[in-house]
Amino acid sequence: MEINELTAAERRVWEAFPDGTEVDFRQSPDEDPADGAGWGPERTVRARVLRSLLLDGPARAAEIPVLKLNGARITGKLDLKYATIDHAVELKHCHFADGPALYDFRVRQLNLRGSVMPGLHAARLQVDGVLRLTGCRITHQVRLGGSRIAGALFLDEAHLTSSDLTEPVLQLNQVTIGDALWAPGLRVEGETRLESATVTGMVMLKNAHFHHPGATALQGRNLTVDSDVQAGCLVAHGMLNLRGARIPGQLNLSYGRLSHSEGTALRVSSAVIGELWLREPEGIEGALNLRRARIDALHAAPEVWPEELCLDSLTYTTLTPHAAAERRLAVLERDADGYVPYAYEQLAAAYRRVGDEHAARTVQLAKLRRHRGTLPWYGRVWGHVQDATVGYGFRPLRAAGWLLSLLVVGAVAFGVHPPAALKPAEAPPFNPVFYALDLMLPVISFGQEAAFAPRGWYQALSYALILTGWILATTVLAGVTRAVSRQ
Repeated sequence: MEINELTAAERRVWEAFPDGTEVDFRQSPDEDPADGAGWGPERTVRARVLRSLLLDGPARAAEIPVLKLNGARITGKLDLKYATIDHAVELKHCHFADGPALYDFRVRQLNLRGSVMPGLHAARLQVDGVLRLTGCRITHQVRLGGSRIAGALFLDEAHLTSSDLTEPVLQLNQVTIGDALWAPGLRVEGETRLESATVTGMVMLKNAHFHHPGATALQGRNLTVDSDVQAGCLVAHGMLNLRGARIPGQLNLSYGRLSHSEGTALRVSSAVIGELWLREPEGIEGALNLRRARIDALHAAPEVWPEELCLDSLTYTTLTPHAAAERRLAVLERDADGYVPYAYEQLAAAYRRVGDEHAARTVQLAKLRRHRGTLPWYGRVWGHVQDATVGYGFRPLRAAGWLLSLLVVGAVAFGVHPPAALKPAEAPPFNPVFYALDLMLPVISFGQEAAFAPRGWYQALSYALILTGWILATTVLAGVTRAVSRQ
């Protein structure tokens, strides 16, 4: 392009390019680029001029060319598909009449901070440094699928909308980011897609808003993050789907608000996460799906969990904050899969790791009671008997109480009607208390049982004492053994 074909504004940009001087057309730092359609020719630059400048612009010895443009109205489509640019490009606070076409474009660094544009078509974009979309307002799809960004991707305070919600508004599927995805305050009205994306650094989504009611707000299946996902105070109207994600650090959703009343609000099934934080969210409206997830540390108070849960095969090492077993058990009873034995085992194991054996036994007892409801009638009857007598073996003191009661009954009965001696000349003096103990204790012998033989209903009573004594004494012994082994 010949320089005599340029307008005065374009000539300023052309002449500033070789040594990287910034051209700032703004009249005040707080003017709104959304009003750029009314800006006059004194700050209007044609997109084809910028294309020519980047592809074959002038150079100056011992200088580094950089395109730095601030507050311009850019007309026409900036088409740089398949191009490779060795310069950094900064088009800040600009108003684009058409969305840039940057498919398979390679650039040293790209900064579009604060700009307004109707879409950004940049799939397979390659940026050797940082891609900055801070504060951008984009009114159509942002397509960055398959892009490779060596540095960080900045989307902080950006606002992305689209009239066509059949396609994702923000497409970051299969993107590779060498540093952080930095997007605090991001607002997306429509679906955001992070499917199979890889982020070497952290993902910052604090105070972000994802609005796609009745559908998926954030699609992050198989997302891989080498550090943390910090999403405190995040608001999502629509499903937040992180199925199969790999996050070795924190997934922090503290103080957030997740809403998807039509189905699942948060799906983290089959994910592997270092720490999942659900501290004091404003609310989870919808289901929470943690099936098959593996989490090292799960921080969620009992009142945090929503009414509908899917916890089958959820594995965790630590559960905080510490709460009474009864409060945690109320959560398991809301599982959409019904009775899930593994969920009870995980909860009992978590209590054991912190030394709360009483809570662990309470959980195991609740598991057996819940299991009882799945049995046929005769199994349920036997279960009720076990529960009432010995608490399924987890209440040994109750068994000791039954033993003492039966001992009193036996001692009184045989004291009133002593049994006859088998060999009167050799029999020891009869003692009703030790006779009853001899019948009830399966190992210890006081010489009474072998010397006397009851008859009639007293014989039936002796058989009942023998049978119940075996069951109850074994239960007490098992309880004592568990207590000793814990010591």
